[in-house]
Amino acid sequence: MAYPSYPAYPAYSPPERSTNPWVVVAAASIGVWAVLVTVLGQAVGWLADQVLLVTGLETPVWTWPVVAIVNAVLAGTPAVILAFVPRSPAVRAAGRVWLLGAAALGGLGLLRAVPEPLNELYLAFLALAAAGGAVLLRGRPSLPALGFAGGLAVLLPWLWIGALGGLTETVLAVLAAAAVGWLAAAILDAGFWERYGIALGGFIAGVALLLLAAGVGQAGAQLAAMLVLPPLGFAAAALRSAGPLVAVAALGPLAFVDPEEVTLLLSTGRDVPVWAAIAAAISLAVAVLVGIGYPLARARRTGRLVGAVAVVLMVVTGGVIYLGPGQPGLYGERLFVILKSQADLSGVSTASRDARVTGVYDRLVDHAESSQADLRRTLDRWHLDYTPYYLVNAIEVDGGPAIRAWLSRRDDVDRVLLNQRLRPLPAQPGVTHGDLPAPTAPPWNISMIGADRAATQLGVDGSGVVVGTSDSGVDGAHPALSGNFRGGDDSWYDPWNHTRTPTDRGGHGTHTLGSAVGRTVGVAPGAQWVGCVNLDRNLGNPAHYLDCMQFMLAPFPSGADPFTDGRPERAPHVLTNSWGCPRIEGCDEGALRAATAAFAAAGIFFAVAAGNTGPFCGSIDDPPAPYADVETVGAVDRRRQVTQFSSRGPTQTDLTKPDIVAPGEDVLSAMPGGGYAALSGTSMATPQVAGVVALMWSANPRLIGDLARTRAILRDTASPATPGESTGECAAVDVTGAGLVDGYAAVQAARAAS
Repeated sequence: MAYPSYPAYPAYSPPERSTNPWVVVAAASIGVWAVLVTVLGQAVGWLADQVLLVTGLETPVWTWPVVAIVNAVLAGTPAVILAFVPRSPAVRAAGRVWLLGAAALGGLGLLRAVPEPLNELYLAFLALAAAGGAVLLRGRPSLPALGFAGGLAVLLPWLWIGALGGLTETVLAVLAAAAVGWLAAAILDAGFWERYGIALGGFIAGVALLLLAAGVGQAGAQLAAMLVLPPLGFAAAALRSAGPLVAVAALGPLAFVDPEEVTLLLSTGRDVPVWAAIAAAISLAVAVLVGIGYPLARARRTGRLVGAVAVVLMVVTGGVIYLGPGQPGLYGERLFVILKSQADLSGVSTASRDARVTGVYDRLVDHAESSQADLRRTLDRWHLDYTPYYLVNAIEVDGGPAIRAWLSRRDDVDRVLLNQRLRPLPAQPGVTHGDLPAPTAPPWNISMIGADRAATQLGVDGSGVVVGTSDSGVDGAHPALSGNFRGGDDSWYDPWNHTRTPTDRGGHGTHTLGSAVGRTVGVAPGAQWVGCVNLDRNLGNPAHYLDCMQFMLAPFPSGADPFTDGRPERAPHVLTNSWGCPRIEGCDEGALRAATAAFAAAGIFFAVAAGNTGPFCGSIDDPPAPYADVETVGAVDRRRQVTQFSSRGPTQTDLTKPDIVAPGEDVLSAMPGGGYAALSGTSMATPQVAGVVALMWSANPRLIGDLARTRAILRDTASPATPGESTGECAAVDVTGAGLVDGYAAVQAARAAS
């Protein structure tokens, strides 16, 4: 391919002989200014984004484009002056590349308006935009072997620590990284390198690469790129080429980390944010070494053979790392396909509790089998891996954007959601332990709701009732919980990690279950429990939430088929659910509505946390908390005042929520390893309401399955709670619900109920 001719650049004149020293100082100051505003702007933007995410507020779509434009203007305005005002061609050339870098930051940063779950779309736009920019700048590809070798060296830590997404996502990441490298080569073209030595050229190039890196990758990924790419400026100065170095090095942040997982939601323990920071730090160190080594190699006039050998060595080393301690394979998101036809559960037999649950199970399974038959045959014909569900008539399918588009056009499909899939880590996060001793008396929250008096004065402790928990897991060996595990081959299920006995690494599940049925710390210590893992590393997805919900409706042995081997007669009576499924995990408002409707039809009490996104009004929005057929629980402190973090109603459909509140601040309960800890959240309040229902049904078994009467008793016996402060004009009932649950009064009323 022939390339157009370029005008010759004027002869290079050393800056120190022709340039006013004050101009050089001013130019260097502008470079430092560009670095400072870019680092601060991108870091503050990401932190603000994460604060909104953690507090349950959506980041406005314009946030990141505005950050990019402001950053580009602040860095680019002084560069404009530098590019046109000084007499020195060398100083103007520095201003030119910094201006182009700021323009690249502003242009590429606009692409972050694409939502993070649509990473394939973002990568496609990034590849097109970066390649378009390179074409506009008439960039000429340059492919020195040592450039590829240096880029591969910087990529090595990501091959060890990171993991790839899906096939389409990975291919698009490669194309995007190549386009970014091409754009870097166009900004730092041959004419630029002719004007500078390695030291000065490396500094100027490093600032330009920092600006470019700030626009590369979704929110969070660009922070890693900003560490990795700038030090390569000195190696590029030695090679007189930035393209291959930048292209291969940029592949790490773009391909080997899911931007959705670079989040404060996974900040506990050694999770993705920590490992991504480690990979970026090691890449930074390698980039610095490459930046030092390449000038030395150039001084010794290293030949092409050495470059070729270096490439082969890096490829072999990378392959060994990736296939050895790395995480080989593809770990892209799957698709959650919700069908239009959902089962009609009206008229299910209520002759007995077992007949009721069995009738719901049989009708759901029969409907799913018949309505999914055609879609399953098509998926089998195309050899697409899938998992069918019956509680919500849905199918989880392995596929990318093309499969999603095809499924969305089918007449029997209502909608297709992205099913979040966590990428593996190089090492499991440590187990979260508690450092407090076992209490010698009932904790304050148990006394506040009268659960201790229900046991000592009324002789009711939850015996005869089974409570089901879906959470991060349970430490089945904990002394507070080991004695009342129901046991058998259908009382524990772990769809995430396939453990065979009750296990918990995060601690959240052990703590919440302890508040429901734990000895000394629990509301109903006489009740039995069964468990399921629907959270892994504090995140879930629609499919695994349904895995556990199906297990609770009709338990089954490990490895069995939920459609054919479910045992509805073994379903627990009460469910405690201290989780919600937000959009970042793949759910929309109605994703789990059919599931909770099925539990209501089966007469299984479903308690769920309101969420911790208060004090904003209307903040109960993550399914299943907004649904009418669940008992949504808010949190109060020791003063009976609703906590600031407790989410407020009403729901988006104007339902009054929460339904009731319970103690949720500094609640003492069990933790993995036998210890105890005091934690706060509506997660801590929810199991106490589930425990109170277990007490009620233990006191009067005739109430089992009568959800309307049970919820009415909870409401009628609740004691007053203080709303506290809210952001907005929330109605008191949308803050406190019916009030503070009263276990003692509820048990008395349950006994008196006919």
